[in-house]
Amino acid sequence: MSNSRPRQYDLIAFDWDGTLFDSTAIITRCIQLAVQDVGGTVPTREQASYVIGMALMPALAHAAPDVPKDRYPLLGERYRYHYRAHQHDISLFDGVLELLAQLKARQHWLTVATGKSRSGLNEALHAVELRDVFDGSRTADETAGKPHPRMLLELMGEFGVEPGRTLMIGDTTHDLQMALNAGCASVGVSYGAHEPEIFHALQPRHIAHSVPELRSWLLANA
Repeated sequence: MSNSRPRQYDLIAFDWDGTLFDSTAIITRCIQLAVQDVGGTVPTREQASYVIGMALMPALAHAAPDVPKDRYPLLGERYRYHYRAHQHDISLFDGVLELLAQLKARQHWLTVATGKSRSGLNEALHAVELRDVFDGSRTADETAGKPHPRMLLELMGEFGVEPGRTLMIGDTTHDLQMALNAGCASVGVSYGAHEPEIFHALQPRHIAHSVPELRSWLLANA
């Protein structure tokens, strides 16, 4: 990577669902339907959306605390059933492709750090023809889930980038806490799963309220 031009961050890590991919409403509904299917108390929209970004089974366990552990496999199976039925209803937020193209042209390393499974991320990347855009990725089933910093630490190690040169972008407190735990800077987006009022305690450099605003901030500050 050329260092001929000043650049604040060499490595930019994006969360997937709710940050790049407009999937929050569908994931929330699939969690609710899965809990209903196994006889648990159906979580509210706020309770279900809170767990987005976590690894699947910890997320479902948090959203359905009254479901017995021996029913977790069925709970996961029902979530995947409902998600598969609706996954092609999901699309990238408007402006994401342009944003990624501009960042890539500036020679940032672009990566994904997500609570999705590897198979789920690969399918999503293939579906939206983004496989060649990202230089690396980590998923919750191949490393520690958020907010543990291992995803970011592994990505930084892969590219030889220091925490001070790494930026995490996400729509949940799990993303921002992971960045804080890894010693990285973060940017929150308010159009995903979590309300932005709770982001401030996690010290994001910026909170973007739309993809165009995120794009403007990154082009000026990243």
